[in-house]
Amino acid sequence: MDETVAERKGGHSAWWWIGFSALVAVGVLGVIGIVIVKRSSPILKGRIIETLSTRFESKVELDTFSVGLGRGLEVSGDGLRIYPVDAVVAAGATKPLIEVRHFAFHSGLRGLFIKPMHVGTVHVTGLAINIPPREYRQAAPKKEKVRSKGKMKIVVDEIICDDSHLIVGTLKPGKDPKDFELRHIALHEVGPEEPWRYEATIVNAIPVGDVHAKGTFGPWVTESPGDSALTGHYTFENVDMDTIKGLDGTLTSTGDFDGQVNQIHVKGGTETPDFSIDTAKHPMRLHTTFDARVDGTTGDTYLDHVEARLGAGAFGSKAAGSKDAGSDMFAKGAIVNVKGKGHIIDVAVDVPGGRIQDFLELGVKTQPAIMTGNVAMKVALHIPPGKISVSQKMELKGGFTMRTVRFSNEKVQDKVDMLSLRAQGDPKEAKPGAEDVTSQIKGQFVMGGGKFVFTNLAYTLPGANVHLDGVYSLDGNQFDFHGKVRTEAKVSQMVASRWKSWLLKPVDPFFKGKDGQGGAEIPVKITGTKSEPKFGLDLHHKNGS
Repeated sequence: MDETVAERKGGHSAWWWIGFSALVAVGVLGVIGIVIVKRSSPILKGRIIETLSTRFESKVELDTFSVGLGRGLEVSGDGLRIYPVDAVVAAGATKPLIEVRHFAFHSGLRGLFIKPMHVGTVHVTGLAINIPPREYRQAAPKKEKVRSKGKMKIVVDEIICDDSHLIVGTLKPGKDPKDFELRHIALHEVGPEEPWRYEATIVNAIPVGDVHAKGTFGPWVTESPGDSALTGHYTFENVDMDTIKGLDGTLTSTGDFDGQVNQIHVKGGTETPDFSIDTAKHPMRLHTTFDARVDGTTGDTYLDHVEARLGAGAFGSKAAGSKDAGSDMFAKGAIVNVKGKGHIIDVAVDVPGGRIQDFLELGVKTQPAIMTGNVAMKVALHIPPGKISVSQKMELKGGFTMRTVRFSNEKVQDKVDMLSLRAQGDPKEAKPGAEDVTSQIKGQFVMGGGKFVFTNLAYTLPGANVHLDGVYSLDGNQFDFHGKVRTEAKVSQMVASRWKSWLLKPVDPFFKGKDGQGGAEIPVKITGTKSEPKFGLDLHHKNGS
């Protein structure tokens, strides 16, 4: 019995010693962990600062830094600032080149004893890259590049950033720094000498939407970050155009870009199947391809070449006269930022051969379009900054030629047909339902404030030439033209009744053209609203001229 009790006591004693030893081991490991954390914190902070200082050849500051034990070493920091090179700071650049609100990464314990230390992924929140104005970089004295005395003590595979900004500074008068908002960006293969691969989501302000891009960035040019190379492919999908006041539709754009942060070349296209403006609200397909340059320091965009098709069919796929054709356009110009106001858009547009009805359906409420036919025109488009509707602030100035014109309203077309017959001296045939004639219109115009003002408007049809000046509003509520009609026939020859013709013969000399040729010159006016224009004599206008 005593022996059994002794054995039990001995067994309890062994377990007690095992437990005590385990507690001691845990305590020792805890002390070791505390020591490692305390000693690793300044080591890792020093490595980070030295690595960044070496990479960017500049001063680095870090407000707070902490190390914990979890999956190895859990590292985080706040308030990281990397400044431009000393020469650029001396030239006037005071803002940090790179600011990081918070960063975090983890590494195995063995990373403390390996140089360079390897880090898989660094997570960054609140990144701001401030590219100094080009003037500061150009003012900095040139010097031969000297290899830094520091060492790259940390190597990173990728950096994941959220809530970031790329701000390109400028000293140009009337220009704000260009701020690119980066919702999310992932940088891969972050080495010192090779380009970094990236995937980014960029917030586009107008029209509002997310641009998804992937490509390469760098190598980073330490002395002049704005000269760092940038390439990529972008997609901009399902964008609601109504964030631009006065426009509507769903836009998708894709393309490629390359160049430098300071100057980016973009080549791409857009597709908007339901594009419309608020003066008409008639959805139409708009397809474009473009070649442009973006000044990264100001955000100004220069449109070197734009090809567009308004209406059905892909660009250039159908002749202008075919049933499912659209209207082809070519353009070039600029979109310029104005400090605190928005953008000024100036574009020169060339329509070598479009369809009248496409442009009328896009811009005028009257439906169907009041006329059909072919149109060629050259137009200067100007859109100033401002919060009012695009259609109200848009300004157009140019000239046009319309051929094979036919009016959609049969009453109007009948009047044109009868006018043509009377002008040719065949009034007996001038009846509703007469054979349709086509006509030609040429003129100059200025558009602003939602209305067109036409000058030197020449309307030619068989037997007559009409010269008019007037106003036509985009809402169709104002139609006011005045001018003269020159006809092949005299006034007395334009009436079917023989006795009326005889009575009008004394009037013929009063409507004789100034050139002394045969025929007549008659003052006319075209007034009315929407799809019911009215034709009539304008004797008062004649007397007052």
